[in-house]
Amino acid sequence: MNGFKRALFGYRRSEVEDAISAREARILGLELTNETQRASLSEFESETTALTGMVLEREREIRVLGERLREANECHDRSIGSLDAITARLEEVESQARGQATRIRMKALREAVEVSKKVKALTDMEPALEAEAEAEEQSGLYQGQVKLEIGPLGDFSQLVGFEDAVGQLGASEIKVDRFSEGRATLSMQLNEPVDLLNELEELSNVDFKVRHTAPDNLILDVDEDQGPEQRAA
Repeated sequence: MNGFKRALFGYRRSEVEDAISAREARILGLELTNETQRASLSEFESETTALTGMVLEREREIRVLGERLREANECHDRSIGSLDAITARLEEVESQARGQATRIRMKALREAVEVSKKVKALTDMEPALEAEAEAEEQSGLYQGQVKLEIGPLGDFSQLVGFEDAVGQLGASEIKVDRFSEGRATLSMQLNEPVDLLNELEELSNVDFKVRHTAPDNLILDVDEDQGPEQRAA
């Protein structure tokens, strides 16, 4: 079975010893191979552990980077949202500013139109105002046939004195149309414009107030506060 040749008292010793030596050598070789393999396995396990640590560290770094990326994306989204809100607000302010500017321009145009209308109205009124002023300047001037009523006069002599004052004005065709209860009505012809009231105030010896004026007639009231002597003077 084992290939040993039998001798007188059993197997040959030399062959057995050689077989044992070969077996032991093989066992030793296997043990060396096993040790080598265990060393390699241990080395492989160390490398695997190191690689596993590296993988775990990379995974941790990836998680950290992923978290940072998520935070960055959220910050970016918030920034975009804030930027959109600011842009919308700026557009709203710009729109309001344009509307306000338009309203200001329209108001300025309306005011300019109103001012232009007022200036035109004043310009159009200027000739009328000048004519009115001229008419006012000439309103005290009388010319042509004029009737004048005055009273109360103290007596007939005061009427004669007033008639003489009228004659000094350059009036012609002077006549007393009526004299009753102290009031006299005179008619006269003024050939040239005369400032009748001012002239009478200077030339007449009686004080009077104007009750009515018209282009062709006057009504004067003698001041009744003056004494009889002053009326008859």
